[in-house]
Amino acid sequence: MNAIHLLSHASFFVGLSPGHRKAIAGVCAVRELKKRAVLFREGETGSAFYLLARGQIQLHKLSPDGREIVIKVVRPGETFAEVVLFEEPRYPVAAVALTDAIVLAILKRDLHRLLDDAGFRNDFIAMLMRKQRYLTDQIRNLSTADVEERFFRFLRDQYGAKDEIEVAISKKQIAAAIGVTPETFSRLIRKLTQEKKLAWTGKRLRLKPARA
Repeated sequence: MNAIHLLSHASFFVGLSPGHRKAIAGVCAVRELKKRAVLFREGETGSAFYLLARGQIQLHKLSPDGREIVIKVVRPGETFAEVVLFEEPRYPVAAVALTDAIVLAILKRDLHRLLDDAGFRNDFIAMLMRKQRYLTDQIRNLSTADVEERFFRFLRDQYGAKDEIEVAISKKQIAAAIGVTPETFSRLIRKLTQEKKLAWTGKRLRLKPARA
């Protein structure tokens, strides 16, 4: 697996020069995960952050009554667990493979060593600022967009602009990812089906293109 190629196509690393991406690639470790494998648990000491190369990873927290609250479903090309680099000593969420997956692990100690270089440090700080703006926008979207809009935005974010999708995660997990209950999500799917905006059979989801 070509770590430099993966880093160059990951939006998180866009601001880095080719030389700095090569430096990160030199400290990456490839990890293969089977479906349902736990990459890290909530509360564990954070030793690395990750770039997802293949598959899907679910980030979730446990509520006081033991329910899993999905924070995000990570897709290939996205990084996660960056918070342990500077803000938190422990992972604030758990990461579980929803499918067979491959991740690039970047150890905290290795990245801190790279940050000793001023040029690398400036590039990396700029990336973190972009990431923070993105997360702020996501929180705003969850607060203001209605359920249908959030659902279709989730599909675009996870699968791109496709009319037919092979959905690899459960409807319950999608409901949690867009911030609604499974019951509310089921009502939405029934409504969209009746309106002929989609057809969902098994794992195959077909979307009807919007009329011009």
